[in-house]
Amino acid sequence: MFLNRWSRFSTSKAVKIACRSYTKRAAYDPSKVRNMALVAHIDSGKTTLTESILLKSSYLVSRGTVDTGSTTTDFLPAERERGITIQSASIPVKWKDWTFNLIDTPGHADFGMEVESASRVVDGAVVLIDSVEGVEAQTKGVWKQLDRYGVPTRIMFLNKLDRPGASFGASLASLLSNRLHPHPMALVLPIASFDPTHYAVAEPGIQGLVDLVKWQVWKWDAEGKPTCHPLPRNDEMFSSFSLFPPSHPILPHLIPARTQLLENLSMFSEDLMEELLCLPSTPTAYLHMQSSKIIRHLRKATLQNEILPVLGGSAMKDIGTDLVMDYVGELLASPIDVPHDVQAANAPVRMLAWKVAWDKKRGKVTRQSVVFNSNRNQRERVSKLLLLYAAEAEEVEELPFGSVGVILGLKYTRTGDTLVSTGGPASVRSVLREITPPPAVIAASIIPQSHSDLEPVQQALAALARTDPSVRVDMQEGQILAHGMGALHLEIVEGRLKDEWGVRFELGKRRVSYREGLGLGPSSPNSNIWQTDSGGKQVEICVSLDVRPLAPDENGDPIWDGNVVLDEKGRPFPSPDALSGTPQAHIVQGIASALSNSPNSSLALSHLHIKLTSFSSPSGTPISLLTGATASILRNRVRDAGVGPILEPFVRLKITVTDDSLGKVVKDLTEHGGEVLDLGSGATLDADGAEEVAGYPEDGIYIPSFKLSPSGSTNSESSGSYRLKRSVYALAPLSKMLDYSNRLRALSGGHGGFEMANAGFRQVSEGRKLEILQEIGRA
Repeated sequence: MFLNRWSRFSTSKAVKIACRSYTKRAAYDPSKVRNMALVAHIDSGKTTLTESILLKSSYLVSRGTVDTGSTTTDFLPAERERGITIQSASIPVKWKDWTFNLIDTPGHADFGMEVESASRVVDGAVVLIDSVEGVEAQTKGVWKQLDRYGVPTRIMFLNKLDRPGASFGASLASLLSNRLHPHPMALVLPIASFDPTHYAVAEPGIQGLVDLVKWQVWKWDAEGKPTCHPLPRNDEMFSSFSLFPPSHPILPHLIPARTQLLENLSMFSEDLMEELLCLPSTPTAYLHMQSSKIIRHLRKATLQNEILPVLGGSAMKDIGTDLVMDYVGELLASPIDVPHDVQAANAPVRMLAWKVAWDKKRGKVTRQSVVFNSNRNQRERVSKLLLLYAAEAEEVEELPFGSVGVILGLKYTRTGDTLVSTGGPASVRSVLREITPPPAVIAASIIPQSHSDLEPVQQALAALARTDPSVRVDMQEGQILAHGMGALHLEIVEGRLKDEWGVRFELGKRRVSYREGLGLGPSSPNSNIWQTDSGGKQVEICVSLDVRPLAPDENGDPIWDGNVVLDEKGRPFPSPDALSGTPQAHIVQGIASALSNSPNSSLALSHLHIKLTSFSSPSGTPISLLTGATASILRNRVRDAGVGPILEPFVRLKITVTDDSLGKVVKDLTEHGGEVLDLGSGATLDADGAEEVAGYPEDGIYIPSFKLSPSGSTNSESSGSYRLKRSVYALAPLSKMLDYSNRLRALSGGHGGFEMANAGFRQVSEGRKLEILQEIGRA
């Protein structure tokens, strides 16, 4: 067995390894590379769009579907069985003269670590929205992940315009009301039908798109084959334009939409504004502006994140996919558009490992090429270089600047590690920004079926935790506990352990992963001293730590699970895995060990502020003793302080029910410790349930008429089922929501649905604290 290592390169020097290659690469131009991810709320069509892209780019002859479990990037058995994406998958796509390193990511919040790691290495993203629902909870979640890692360029794709109730205009407006971007810019208009009578009866559908930039009409026939037609450049020619009947509802919107696009874009480009001012003052003057000039200004504004390009279509019907691929190439950033450290000629290579995969079929590593892991101070021997096409791999001779590929044979490397050339100077061995796993919120015990199964189970858990850093494994009172991001996440963990590693165990009862804060008791005298035997004599080690609770206005470090850990100069310590070989590295390991398990409650500790002030040990004492000394000193400090406040994970909920079930659902939520935040659109709620300021203003933003999406424009006036549905937005403790699917089914007569996403940890009341301590056997 070995590890696949997905690597992102960050210098201009290519990695070259002499190995057998199955293909010959053309001349490499990094300006034509787009490292991009597809991200969205669950069930918005990411994998379907990926399949459509692969079909349009001729990678596939026929497309698969999520429903039949036949898509290219959902290749895990659990993905095909459940119809959801569980892990991110990368695939290189050739389109015209561009190469897209496309990453399809999960939409379920339980697998947010996959989006986290992908966001760290891409230069652009296509964010999908279900045009019936608009911006949803996890849309905001993935948007914040892109913000956190500074993904510079994004395109919005309003998907599923063929569904009843879909609205291009309403979905674009939801970008403003949910504060995703202050300047969304529609590059297309949807054509629900080329038959005007379908608009009168609110017929749902999408048959074409108007490209406002290139001034073209795209029309898809019943078999999904597109044709492209140039639009007239003057008003008179529209009367003889055969594609639209004179009574078609879209005709009055075409010239105003193009005009508004150019005028809004000119707000971010003085050159474009000067060009527009030089045009004659006629209604059709802007129609003569060449698309190549517009794209140049669009690209500049997109790279500077001044605008958000908005496209639309139906990935299931391959409508709009061609335009998505064109504008990904024309607008998203290439690796050379992203700021990097200043590079010298022939600079040593630097790589960021963003994903680990376990593969038992590829054989033994034999190659002797070597790279250096800066995080772990370890040399790594490389077997092969590969390009990965979802589940299929292709061996290559090199991975050039800006590429996404696979390295086989790395023993020590973990997600987020930096790899550099072994021959480079020490100055290039700096560590690139790490990828931070989100905190686990639920746990279950792993019970081997027999004593002989214990070691295989432990090895399998260690391997799984290496491939999925959001899985945390620890021992509490002799039990193996696996911590994850949610109930579904633990189900997938259980299935992978049994299917991929073949180990025998039982999964115990699910338990919410609570946290404990620091108590208020004083520390005992000499609490910074630890004594032990070393080499037959007693030694005394001193580690002075300043420990206090975080103030209400202080934010914890996600790397340290909501704690703040500082060195002697007040600088944040990196994660324990990022240091090695120094006294501080052993001290950090000791702090991490103590924080993982409180002596008062056995819970992980959170919301602590810890600063190392000084340390000392007798000459000749192994520095490894600092780990045990620090852990013991910090545990004694926590024990002296007594049981601190207990923190419980909360979830945010969107529950959709009919009017007759609304009262019962609200009553059930309040009885289970939930808090109803809103009954309605929920656009005023932040990701953690806090009240947001108002959305971005619509002044000056072109929002296409809702009538261009006929079935979506009538929902608010309909007397049908749409009016009867109500949405409840709430916050609730996760521990009370583990069986909510069954409860909601009973409350709503099977007609309710809900979405759930993590909302962080909250301090509980004294009464609830006692309940939790009794639940875990500590009261």
